[in-house]
This record gives sequence, C-alpha cells and structure tokens, in this order.
Amino acid sequence: MDLALLRTFVTVHRAGSFTRAAALLGLSQPAVTSQIRVLERQLGRPLFLRNARGVTATTIGDELAHKVAPHLDALTEITEAGLDQESTTRTLHLAGPPEFTAERALPALTPLIAQGLSIRTAFGPAEELLTGLAAGHHDLTVTTARPRGGLLTATPLCDEEHVLIAAPRWAARVGGPAVLQARGVRALDPVPLVEVHESLPLIARYWSAVFDAKPAASASVIAADLRAVLACVTAGAGLAVLPRYLCSAALDSGEVVALLDPPVPPLRTYFLAARTGTLGLPHIARAHEWLLRTAVDW
Repeated sequence: MDLALLRTFVTVHRAGSFTRAAALLGLSQPAVTSQIRVLERQLGRPLFLRNARGVTATTIGDELAHKVAPHLDALTEITEAGLDQESTTRTLHLAGPPEFTAERALPALTPLIAQGLSIRTAFGPAEELLTGLAAGHHDLTVTTARPRGGLLTATPLCDEEHVLIAAPRWAARVGGPAVLQARGVRALDPVPLVEVHESLPLIARYWSAVFDAKPAASASVIAADLRAVLACVTAGAGLAVLPRYLCSAALDSGEVVALLDPPVPPLRTYFLAARTGTLGLPHIARAHEWLLRTAVDW
C-alpha cells in the first residue's frame, strides 16, 4: 500500500476535511479527494462519510487510522529530525500571547539558548496561532484554547489566577473588600474599566465567576496588551482584571491594590500545544519538557 496515500488519509482523518488536509499537505483538494478514492478502492471499503462541514470517518476509517497513524508519525519524526541529534543548533518557533510569552515562556527557555537552541516567536489570537501551528508555521504554541481534533496535541501547562486591581485612590473610594463584599458589584460602578478588548473578556469572566453578574458599563480604556492595561491602572485610569503573575510586583510595591480576595479566585488554564508527531524531534521535545518542568513553580 502506498505510504503517500496513507499519509493523505491520516491527514484527512485528523483534519476532518479534504480542504484543510489539502492545505496542510500542499496539495489541491481534488488531488486529496482522488487519493482517498484510490485508497478506498484498494481496500474495498469507504473510509469517510461526506457531510456539510467536512468528512467523518467510518468505523473502518477509524480502525485504519488507529493502526497506521503512530507508524507514520514515527517515520515523520525520523525524516524530519535528520542529523539533528548531531547538531548543536536548532530553531524553535514558539507562538503564544505576547504577555505570557514575554514574562513566562521566554525567560524559562533561556537556559536552552546556552545549549545551542535558537528561538523565534510569534504573537496573536489563540485560534490564529493554533491554525498556524497546524499548518507548520510554529513548533509549540501556548494557548488558553484547548485544540480539538487529532492534528494537535495539548498538555496543560499552568493555571493563571485573575486579580481585580485598581490604584490605591480608587480602592479607597470603593471602600475596601468588606464594602465590596457587602454591596456587591454595584460598589464598582464609579470606577472606570480598563481592558484589552471591547468585549471585556477578563472583566466579564471575573464578574460572572465572582459576582454572578455581567459588566454594566463599557471600558474607558482599551489597550491590546495586558502590560499596557497594568500601566494604565497603575497611573490611576481605573480598575482591571489581570493575571496575578503580571501584577504581583505592582501589588507588592503598593502601586496597585487587590480590591477583593474571593475564596475561589477565577482561574484560566494555559495549554502547551504541538503538532501530533513532532514531539519526537529533539529540539521541540527538549523545549516542551523544559516548559512543563518550569511551569510547576508558576
């Protein structure tokens, strides 16, 4: 049986679409369709059921994928690794949120640079970066969105605690945690909101988890980088919800104050995602293992 046909089959099985598989393989959609039909004729059984959103594997297709995918992944690792084990330098293409990548991931990987690892980074929205990862533009992606399907594998990296903060003068105006707990979210009405997006993703999640409410006002300041949000809050622009790792120094120095300390603070999980089969490549596996090991202390 032609290995190229099996490679196309496994890619379609993981992508759930002839069109997406064609983009990943660098083939035309008709070429992918033709290869799958050839394979189906050789086997004498249908491998996929076509539907409006793509394709779904038949039981025969699932069985075949389960049997051949691990072996194809192993062959891919061997061919892509080449002479890497004898090389002192290999480039890691890392993608993730700019703030987390800058404050956590890149400093954690610094010891590997002395061992010959080179790093190139990319930033962007989670879905965009996962699409790039699947297409081979990145090697590892840090994301808060768990990828679906078989094209990507994801390992929980760490949990991020969210903190409701403001400058001391706004905290004094609110009246402190006791007042906020007694009055609820209404105590925050006079305080302007600072966020990364008009949809108020962090504030809305915090309001829902802690106050069982939705934000009643729009943001006064929108800054597309959490570090800029922190700078605005420190300067007195209003309140924000930020990851504790990002604002811990400002909290310790008193530049900002935590307005509330809920018994169960809102958390968000980060995942470390890679393309299925690529963790056999030494430089990717080393960085993946190093990040997971370092994240234990985050």
